[in-house]
Formats: sequence, structure tokens, C-alpha cells
Amino acid sequence: MNIFQYTIRGIDYFTDITGRTISWLTLLMVILTVVIVVLRYYFESGSIALQESITYLHGIVFMLGIAFTLQRGGHVRVDIFYRGFSPRKKALVDLLGGILFLLPVCLLIFIFSWDYVAASWSIGETSEESSGIAGIYLLKTLLLLMPTTLLLQGIAETLRNLLVLLDKPEVKIPNHIEPMI
Repeated sequence: MNIFQYTIRGIDYFTDITGRTISWLTLLMVILTVVIVVLRYYFESGSIALQESITYLHGIVFMLGIAFTLQRGGHVRVDIFYRGFSPRKKALVDLLGGILFLLPVCLLIFIFSWDYVAASWSIGETSEESSGIAGIYLLKTLLLLMPTTLLLQGIAETLRNLLVLLDKPEVKIPNHIEPMI
């Protein structure tokens, strides 16, 4: 296995583990939503922290699940022409899209979010509600984690497409990625 294949496999493994772990948070969101509704309408009680936790979980699922979605080919694509392309043409389009759009946009999001997140951490930003969650700075940290995980998976996808263009053995994404040993 060459260095590209090893890198792709390592990034895919990391993305697979984080994506599968994060996906369980959707179940937690559903459970918390039911709890909030039952508390409000049957017990006439509520919790700002519980309501805010739904927002936090929602942010985590979407911001950190984006790399897993890219890995699985789940992002929206206008494929009027693309679907008829050969695997090599698809790899070329994906390689150019990764190099020209995906990787630079990830870097820009990271760079432009840095000061915003750092300012939130420096003041220990908390909820405006007195009974809310005291860690808004943690939620804002997703603005740095999202482009980082997406950049990593973008590198794997770019290398995968490069291998296709170089007629090297492709590193396929199995349904479950085994640990690298």
C-alpha cells in the first residue's frame, strides 16, 4: 500500500468513526424533543437548557457530520452531465472541484472563523438566558472543527481521485471501515 492509499484509509477510518458516533446524536435529539414537549404540555414546565441542548446537538450533527456525508457521496450534486461520465472523467471533475473549491473554501472558513471563536473563548461566552447552557464558546468551536474535518476528508477524496487518474488501485469506501493495523 503506497503513502496515498495509507493516508486515504486513515482519513476514511477517522471520518467513519466520527460520523457513526455523531449519527447517534440524532436519536438523542429526538428523545430530548419528546421530553421537552411532554414537560411543556403535560407538566406545564420547561427548561431553557434542554431547549438549547437541541440547538447544540443539531449543530454538532450537521457541522461534524458533513465530512461523513462527503465520504459517502451524500452531498447534492448537479449531475446532468456527470452521471454519464466515465470513472476517469468523474475523477477529473471531482479532483478539480476538490482542489479549486472544496479545499480552499475549508481553509477560508477556518481562517475567517478563528478570531470569532477565539473571542468567544476569551470571554467564556455563555447563554443570554440565566438558566441556559454556559458554553456557547464550545458551540462556536464547531466553526473550526467543521472545516478541519471536511478538509481532511477533502484531502482523502482528492487523493482517491488522483489515484483513479493515475490508474492506481482505488481505495474504495466499504460499508464499515476496519481499523488500520
